[in-house]
Amino acid sequence: MVVPSLPRNVALLMSELVAAEPQLARLNQLFSCDPGLASQLMRAANEERYGAHRLVVSVPEALALMPLAALRQVVSTAPVGTGARAVPGLNLQQFGRYSLNTARLARSLAGIVHLNPVVAYSAGLLHAVGELVIHRSEADRIDRINILSGTFDLRRVEFQTRLFGFSYAQVSAGMAKRWRLPQVLVEALCYQANPLDNDSYEPLAAVLHLAVWRARAREAQLTERELAVTYPGEVGVTLGLDIDTVLQQDPINWKPRPDEDD
Repeated sequence: MVVPSLPRNVALLMSELVAAEPQLARLNQLFSCDPGLASQLMRAANEERYGAHRLVVSVPEALALMPLAALRQVVSTAPVGTGARAVPGLNLQQFGRYSLNTARLARSLAGIVHLNPVVAYSAGLLHAVGELVIHRSEADRIDRINILSGTFDLRRVEFQTRLFGFSYAQVSAGMAKRWRLPQVLVEALCYQANPLDNDSYEPLAAVLHLAVWRARAREAQLTERELAVTYPGEVGVTLGLDIDTVLQQDPINWKPRPDEDD
């Protein structure tokens, strides 16, 4: 199943790609702020004609590899989410903002613990694409989940697993595998909710876990006490990160930039 993109991002990319000399920095910015567009781009870049020799793990790598004609094809065929019916029970604009915040946090935390920040950004941006799939494929049952927990509730994985037998994390990993994305990304997405339960500990999954916690806590507007109570301390210890260090990674100006507004 494909992941819908915000109409505004698609329009801006199309405008840039028909320019006489498209700006690489602008293309990178626009692809990198939309989970749907980023996933479509990396999926295309990892096709045999482009990525057989080396798996592409990020938007910048894909842009360096693919010709303009191929980029235009990716954008022109990107599914666009329009209106409330695009993804039942989910605000696509809020989802995009949340995913972008998670990506930025993952990149920042990865830099602190000496992991690849570019890979971490990709993991953060794509970590919840499975949520979109569940909302579409389980539209008749998703309301039951939404009654128990909001889309960005810290307990989302728990409630989904109880009702469906799987969660958005596993669906996200399955999609990444189908798209032929690198195994390091697939594993980070798969174990993001329980990075310490995996037989082979993957630090990137732990980084993603903390980034998801912080971004969801922001969406929920948790108080200082609630932040302290919900902080996944065991995961933080494995990375040498305490709650203060994680909370300080709000470089991200939490307010959207003018070019991110709708």
